[in-house]
Amino acid sequence: MYEHVLGEEKYTFVEEVRHPQSCTILLKGPNDHTLSQLKDAVRDGLRSVKNTLTDRAVVPGAGAFEAALNVHLLETVRKTVEGRAKRGVEAFAEAMLVIPKTLAENSGYDAQDVCIALADEVAKGTGPVGLDVTTGEPFDPTTAGVYDNYIVKQQILHSAPVIATQLLLVDEVMRAGVNMRKR
Repeated sequence: MYEHVLGEEKYTFVEEVRHPQSCTILLKGPNDHTLSQLKDAVRDGLRSVKNTLTDRAVVPGAGAFEAALNVHLLETVRKTVEGRAKRGVEAFAEAMLVIPKTLAENSGYDAQDVCIALADEVAKGTGPVGLDVTTGEPFDPTTAGVYDNYIVKQQILHSAPVIATQLLLVDEVMRAGVNMRKR
């Protein structure tokens, strides 16, 4: 391995590698914190590519999946459910908007206005609708090449109810403990 300077640019060469079909990614930075962030970013990017190749599927990004699921739950599923379960569907639908709300807030837009605009566009049924973080307006993320991994969305849908159930169980245990102390 050696470093070669051409003009103001430094190039690092790795030669005589054991497996020439492989690739080496050399990260350089001014300090350990920067290197750690670079390493995490590269690992996340490579994992995203691996997931896409493994699944052979992606879903529209920019909060499009979550916005569509929210509208579907509120307009279709809620009508088929009775009693207390209806409140659960409403709560789950609202929880699906965390991603679009976070995108809006991190981009400097009002989260409520963005969610209303997204819901209105999704209800029109013209295709996937996500948040354009540069304008704050709804747009089709597939035209800009914004996608999310299928397996990540699948894992979110599988783990969210499990986590919610565990939190409710913790609440029940804590209430039972308080009630036991009162006796």
